[in-house]
Amino acid sequence: MEKFQAFLDRTLGPLMSKLGSNRYLIAVRDGVVSALPLVIVGSFFMLVASPPLPQDWEVYKFLTANSATIMLPYRVTMHIMTLYAVFGMGNSLAKSFDLDGVSGGVLSVAAFMLTIVPVNILPDAGVGVSGFVLPTANLGSAGLFVGMIVTFFAINVFRFTNSSKFKIVMPEQVPPSVARSFEALTPTLIVVLVIGGLTYWAGFNWSAVISTLISPFIFASDSLIGVLVIVFFNRFLWFFGIHGASVVGAVARPLWLALIEQNALAAAAGVSGTELPTIAPEPFYQWFVWVGNFALPILLVFVCKSKYLRDLGKLGFVPSMFNINEPITFGMPLVLNMTLAIPYILMPMILACVSWSAMSFGWVNRVIITAPWTLPGPIGAVLATGGDWRAAVLSIVLLLLACLIYLPFVKVYDKQFCKQEEEAAAE
Repeated sequence: MEKFQAFLDRTLGPLMSKLGSNRYLIAVRDGVVSALPLVIVGSFFMLVASPPLPQDWEVYKFLTANSATIMLPYRVTMHIMTLYAVFGMGNSLAKSFDLDGVSGGVLSVAAFMLTIVPVNILPDAGVGVSGFVLPTANLGSAGLFVGMIVTFFAINVFRFTNSSKFKIVMPEQVPPSVARSFEALTPTLIVVLVIGGLTYWAGFNWSAVISTLISPFIFASDSLIGVLVIVFFNRFLWFFGIHGASVVGAVARPLWLALIEQNALAAAAGVSGTELPTIAPEPFYQWFVWVGNFALPILLVFVCKSKYLRDLGKLGFVPSMFNINEPITFGMPLVLNMTLAIPYILMPMILACVSWSAMSFGWVNRVIITAPWTLPGPIGAVLATGGDWRAAVLSIVLLLLACLIYLPFVKVYDKQFCKQEEEAAAE
């Protein structure tokens, strides 16, 4: 095991370190995370518009009758989340190159908008308006990968013009904000000519091409095999002290957002919770896989006899209830803990299989909402599935299953600590 660990330290460690510090992945992470509050808040309006209430209640009739108006905040937040995420990505990536972050964000948004073709609405179209309008379909998660590509291009153009002095330089007396605007003129011109030329004059369909290229990855991430691969790498990296959530999330989160929006759009169109198109967006992991993390503090408090483990369980019990697991993760510790390695890696994979199967067979609604991650498991599960009470039952069953998986290993670990404490007391 020591040789295997040394091998991983030499090979996997540097690779994961480089991956985790890659400026482009960090920019994607920062951009998506910056839009996350809008995704969370916006998704709740969908729940209000289609409440999990009896259909003969007056409040249900009122909300569904006004669902189009209630859904408007959703349509200008989560429904067009890529527009916000692109600004965050451009801002982060520009700063990583020591460029002006605001100019980078604005340039990235402009580049992304240039991939959208406005639609001309004629006065006689029967919609009461005329002129050009922007179709919003590609402003949501469906356009996220397009947004990533054009952001990388735009910021590198900005970087090139800045480093090559191919820019308009204003006198020192000019205010910095005004000077930055003029410095951004040259990269803006290049971005508009290149991306606008491809979109409007060459007829390049960015969304169709990128969707075709990434559709296999989106499909794979929603399969059981894809789910197990994601869970395994998350835990495997954590076991060796590498922040698995950051590394895996940076790569998988754009795919998860595409999956959750497919479900949100289907739910808004009236598709039932058990027939939604995807199973494994990010809330699936949060409420039906990582719920097993709460098993350890439960066992530490109610099963262990070691004073240290009991005290650790009491310390981490409440934080872990609200999905803050660091006290247990680093207090046990779980990193390089050979006694608990098997359940630590296999437990969430087993929970993923059970959860995926339950939703695949239609026993529990699939997730449509990104609920706040600090909610207790059953509550978050109900909200994430649009109010399905069966999700709470599944969450509790999964937690009990996690306890059973961990139990024999925790007992062995407890005996080790009890023996150490007895030896320390004898001295």
